[in-house]
Amino acid sequence: MIDISESAQTHFRKLIEREAVPGMGVRLAARDPGTARADVRLEFAEPADLRGDEWAIDCEGFTLWLDADSAPFLDGAQIDYASQATGGQLQIRAPKIKGEVPPESASLVERVRWLVEHEINPQLAQHRGNVALEEVTADGVVVLRFGGGCHGCGMVDVTLKQGIEKTLREKVPGVTAVRDATDHDTGSAPYIARGSA
Repeated sequence: MIDISESAQTHFRKLIEREAVPGMGVRLAARDPGTARADVRLEFAEPADLRGDEWAIDCEGFTLWLDADSAPFLDGAQIDYASQATGGQLQIRAPKIKGEVPPESASLVERVRWLVEHEINPQLAQHRGNVALEEVTADGVVVLRFGGGCHGCGMVDVTLKQGIEKTLREKVPGVTAVRDATDHDTGSAPYIARGSA
């Protein structure tokens, strides 16, 4: 499930021994798993820090605690420690952490949500913006709510029609239209103020 190299185990063991805290181990968790911003969190943990649902992986001289909710996303992860002339570097590879592209047989909602999280929101983030999926109607209409720099932006209609709707209709069969459910008059920090676009 998780491969921890001998050099990584030796590295962790040395650090844990230096702390001299009984029962101290290493906790591994996925942050924002299944999204484009997913990352791995690795930290030292005392028994009192544990929630109780972690998976225990016995290593040489310590325990690696795996966050239960993170387990599917960290399956197949590799942890290694490479010694270098200037010190060392811990390397963690988790190929499933960002999730997997839903198959064509997945629901329309799953396929839309994947594209929003992995393609559309990373592009909108360049302008401090994002969208949240509100619903997908029975006839394939995707309803979105804009946030961040897109909330109240003077270019939101262009972003919606020429960017988001075009992308969703091309890449997700079954999407018929995209609608905006945002009250743009309440936007407090638009990327481009209305009236200046």
